[in-house]
Formats: sequence, C-alpha cells, structure tokens
Amino acid sequence: MENYLLDWANLLLRWVHVITAIAWVGSSFYFVFLDSSLTPPVDEDLKKQGVSGELWAVHGGGFYHPVKFAVKPPQLPAHLHWFYWESYSTWLSGFALFTVSYLWHAGTYLVDKSLMNWSPGAAAAVALSFFVVFWMLYDGICQLFGKHKNGDAIVGALVAVLVCIASWLACHWFAGRAAFLLVGAMMATAMSANVFFWIIPGQRKVVAAIKAGEPVDPVHGQRGKQRSVHNTYFTLPVLFAMLSNHYSFTWSHPQNWLVLILMMLAGAAIRQFFVLRHGYKLGRNRHPLAYALAGVAVIIGVIVWMKPAPTTAVTATTPAAVSSAGYDKVQTILAQRCYQCHGEQLQMKNVRLDSPAAVKLHATQVYQQAVVTRLMPMNNATGITEAERQLIRQWFDAGARTE
Repeated sequence: MENYLLDWANLLLRWVHVITAIAWVGSSFYFVFLDSSLTPPVDEDLKKQGVSGELWAVHGGGFYHPVKFAVKPPQLPAHLHWFYWESYSTWLSGFALFTVSYLWHAGTYLVDKSLMNWSPGAAAAVALSFFVVFWMLYDGICQLFGKHKNGDAIVGALVAVLVCIASWLACHWFAGRAAFLLVGAMMATAMSANVFFWIIPGQRKVVAAIKAGEPVDPVHGQRGKQRSVHNTYFTLPVLFAMLSNHYSFTWSHPQNWLVLILMMLAGAAIRQFFVLRHGYKLGRNRHPLAYALAGVAVIIGVIVWMKPAPTTAVTATTPAAVSSAGYDKVQTILAQRCYQCHGEQLQMKNVRLDSPAAVKLHATQVYQQAVVTRLMPMNNATGITEAERQLIRQWFDAGARTE
C-alpha cells in the first residue's frame, strides 16, 4: 500500500510540477523576448510619460501594445500583476516530488555504495545541503563581483566554475541518476531564490517608493534584471538535468559528471542564441548563430564520444540454446539480482518475478529495465554483470519462454 500511494503522489506531484514549470519558464522566456525586442517609443505622449520601450504584436486575432517604463510609470494602476507564484509553485512541487521520489527511500535512490557507503540519513542531509550551499556561494559571488567592472562576465565565469564543481561532487557522491537530478534541483532552487530574495523584494520597494511619492532607486531594477538574466541561462541546463533521469545512458556513463557539464554548457549556449536573436533583428548585435552552432557541436561531440562499444557475444548461449534450456539460467539471474525487490517479501512497483507465470507476465518490463534502459537493478546494487544482461536479451529475443 505504501508503494501504491507513493506512486500516486509521484504522478500527481510530477503533473503539477510540469504544469507550473511550463508557466514559469513560459513567462520568463516571454519577458526576456520582450526586453530584447522593445524599441524606443515613437509617440510623443509615450515619451513624455517616461516610456523607454514599446512593442507591437499580434496574437490570437488581436493586437497588443506593451510598453516599458524605465524606472517608474506616472502613476500605479489599481491592479498590478505580479509574476512570482509560478516560480514558488514550481519549486514547492519540485521539492515535494524530490522528497517522495528520492529522500523517502534515500538508501535506494541516493546511495551508490560503490561511490559513498554512507547511511540514508547522511546522504539525504548532504543532498539537501547542496541547495543551501550552492545558493549561498552563488549569491555571494553576485554581491561581491556583480558591481565591478565587467562584473557580469566575472560572475558568469565564477558561477560556471561553481556549477562544474557541484556537478563533479554530486556525481562522485551520489548515484548517477540522483546526481543529475540533484544538480538540476540545486540550480532551480537558486532560480526560485533569486525571485524570492531579490526580484520580488526589489519590486516591492519600487512600488512602495512610488506610492509614498519618494524617488525610486534604480538599483532595485538593475539587481532584479541581473538575477532574471541568470535565471534564463539556467533554464535549459536545468531542464536537461531533470529530463536525463529517464535516459540511463547519460548518468550511467563512467564520466557522467563530464556528460552533465557538457550538456548544460550546450544548453546555455543555445539559450544565448535565442536571447540575442531578438536584438539582431533590431540591429543591436551580430547574428548569434555561432552560439547555436557551438551548442549543437558540443551535443554532437558528446553523442560521438558516448557511442557504445561493441559488445562481446556471450558464447555457448545462443538464442536457440537459451530457448531449449528454458528460462532456468535467466531465473538464476533474477533470483540473484532481482528477488530482493521483486520477490515474495517485497514487490516494488507491484512486480514479482519469483515464478514462471510472473516472469512471463513481466518479460517485456524485465527486458526494457535490465537491458534497454539499464535502470534495473537500481544503481546496480546487486551487481548484475554485462554477460547476465546479454543473457536476458538473448532469452527475450528467443521468445521469452518460461516452460
């Protein structure tokens, strides 16, 4: 019953998390596009009001004319829309999903004893510390170097180094699947913290100053813009880290930390292309195609580098031999590697493999999880060998007979 309820919690939280993430990323991308596409106003009345940029757009059968005030509008409207619940809801649902999926069974999903043989509690505590420590270091870098000459470049370089260090540590301390997700969650936490600690408080101070008739300090807008730009470059790397847990060939690679870093770098480069392409259309910068090509080149390089090596055929166990011998050899593998979680005492995901009928029922799942995706055994905790995976492949190709 516990596993059943956890599966439902996982499904519903994942559903909410994806919905809120789409809303957050969508609004973030839209405002980056808006800032990059604004042009100086033509109408004299708009200039007198203090409008610094405007944009005409058509969508859904109607025309839209958003304008931006550089520091403050002449007066505040009765209703002012704030963009922050998209961020908070995404983080809250994501953290709840991380708790249900990883922290609840930290010993299974976080711990890889071949890397670090620590207790589930210690693994969970260190995982949570990634969120706090990364935010503190990242925020400190922004505050210390953000105001210096070439501050944006310095901050960008230092944050990139920080992400690389965190990726290396995560992949050497935690199970690969959890490590990738942890790095993505760590960066997403910093994104939401930017909204909570800097962007929204700065906007509230601006609104309060306008209501009180006091001069508005432009530094709040500058800080909010800086953190918002950071968030947009974090987005594609975070999305890759989150999606990668479905593709074991990424996080199970011997140099998985390098795979993660390179793919996140490619994502940031591609995002740079989309950010600058709006300015290019207005003649503000050179064509940013080089960034997209660089990102694609990195991805292609990773694909070529990671191509699987030719597998050695398992002699004396041809499909015909496996078929004629029944499923005895495969059942021996299942008994050694799978019964701990799919036997008489425990049936994770409602899968039981300790009888011919059960194996026949779940043959496709066994093949997919153990051979195709290589997700099972989880973190290879039971030490299944490559030869055993190939034996399961041959048995399945021969018809997965259990008699």
